[in-house]
Amino acid sequence: NQMEPILLKLEPGGSTDPDNPHEGEEFGYVLNGAVTIHLGNKVYRAKKGETFYTTGKDFHYILNEKKTTAKVIWVSTPPLF
Repeated sequence: NQMEPILLKLEPGGSTDPDNPHEGEEFGYVLNGAVTIHLGNKVYRAKKGETFYTTGKDFHYILNEKKTTAKVIWVSTPPLF
């Protein structure tokens, strides 16, 4: 149980809660729509079929700036549950 996979659904304008720096790694795969990933002072975008990866060393969150729902498979280690 070293990973926590979740299916994240973000409605238009929705976002994850901001996550403070922590130990571990995070990986995401965009199933539908597009998301904006905020990592520290940097901003990245990922659309359907694309992936993203980060360590937990920076403040981070994901935002859906589009007009359609976004779905992302997000895997964190260590688990946060």
